Amino acid sequence: MSTTTLTTTGTPRPRRAPGGPAGTRPRGPAGTHPRTSRPRALPPHTVFAERLLAVLSGERPVHWMLGHTVGEAYEQLVRIAPETPLRSLGPRPVLRRCSVQVDDDRTAVEAFATIATGARVRAMAFRLERGEDQRWRCAAVELDGLGTAPHPA
Repeated sequence: MSTTTLTTTGTPRPRRAPGGPAGTRPRGPAGTHPRTSRPRALPPHTVFAERLLAVLSGERPVHWMLGHTVGEAYEQLVRIAPETPLRSLGPRPVLRRCSVQVDDDRTAVEAFATIATGARVRAMAFRLERGEDQRWRCAAVELDGLGTAPHPA
């Protein structure tokens, strides 16, 4: 049996039935089927939420975000991160939820994440902008309102 799928360029290509000749399927350990596809890539807002979580928990240094930020975002991280506001004495902070609002022109998104640090739940908001190179970069970040702190004089 043959089906048709679309490639990323939109051209049809034939697809064979899984397995080898005669439709046999290879079996893995204990009769399980081996994974035939790569795991799905996470959406950009989830990737950035995890990156920001790593920096704000002290797991990664702020400069890890160089090249992934634009505008004020890096300076906001420089101000917020030294306090390691998401560091927990217990288990590692966990991203519980990440929601996104996409701009009409699809060049920017506003994201909101909830992060569990032990029994406490924290809020993080950030903005991603797509550059001319089609890469997403963080343009602003706030944690429980801490991202709007004034510049030190």
